[in-house]
Amino acid sequence: MATVLVQKKESISDQLNDLQDRITKRAFEIFDGNGHAFGRDLDDWLQAERELVWKPSIELTEKDNEFRLQIATPGVDLKDLDIEATPEYILVKAERQHEHNAEEGQVHICEFTSGNLFRSVRLPKKIEPDKVKAEFRNGILTLIAEIAKEEQARKVVLKAS
Repeated sequence: MATVLVQKKESISDQLNDLQDRITKRAFEIFDGNGHAFGRDLDDWLQAERELVWKPSIELTEKDNEFRLQIATPGVDLKDLDIEATPEYILVKAERQHEHNAEEGQVHICEFTSGNLFRSVRLPKKIEPDKVKAEFRNGILTLIAEIAKEEQARKVVLKAS
């Protein structure tokens, strides 16, 4: 079992904005290629999204004041995972490459894909981002996040001056 460090490099949120721009541009290219056919906006957007982003399956459970998030990441190397935690979100990003070389022989069928994995999971309750733990085993990324203690109202004592 490998342990994954939750790190902050370039913000995944910034990368998401860039990805949305790329999807928008690709959706317009599809729209343009279809002769500016109106009424297909959503279809064009979804096609562009499928071409540019791989959205893996997840399972989110809650037990003992913790969230357990499992993300299916088959074919992704541990070193390629990038994880960011905020009080409200878990963001996961990776890139998966699949290539062929001449030494493998002639490829007759290949359904393996290359592309960007991206998953943004909004949590039902706030968490402690600094306490998120991650493990990676058999293509499953598991994140354990402690639920944040709710802020309690406190009484303010007024003193005469």
